[in-house]
Amino acid sequence: MIDIRPLRPEDRDAWEALARGYKTFYETTVPDEGYEETWQRLLRHGAELYGIGAHSDGKLVGIAHYLFHPTFWSSDACYLQDLFVDEAARGQGAARALIEWVARAARERDASRLYWTTKQDNTGARILYDRVARFHGFIRYDYPLDQGLRRSRADDL
Repeated sequence: MIDIRPLRPEDRDAWEALARGYKTFYETTVPDEGYEETWQRLLRHGAELYGIGAHSDGKLVGIAHYLFHPTFWSSDACYLQDLFVDEAARGQGAARALIEWVARAARERDASRLYWTTKQDNTGARILYDRVARFHGFIRYDYPLDQGLRRSRADDL
């Protein structure tokens, strides 16, 4: 049985282990203090950042972070920014339950849509995503704000 609930102070250590697993999967480096800063932002009441956890037998086995943001053409949208389930707990319904929690929150807020991104080769997760959502073919680009647009030698040709 999977129990989903908002993250609580007692989830701190297990949350960080899962958050580090998520960042490792996506090959993203976060300094140690970044985890504490993010944790504090998640626990702030009235903030627009939300964190929930999937618990199995009292153990935190999955996390999701989401937020709402305005859109130009419709009501607010809900972005599921992070979703991660401990490898040992995968296939037991935690990821689906986390998504359904966020979907319910989006409906309650009357959001125009719920969306997320994943790596193209994240085949395990995409099996679930293809069951619960629709892929519309969009590709994401990230502009490197810290260095401007990097040019390759081929751009000069």
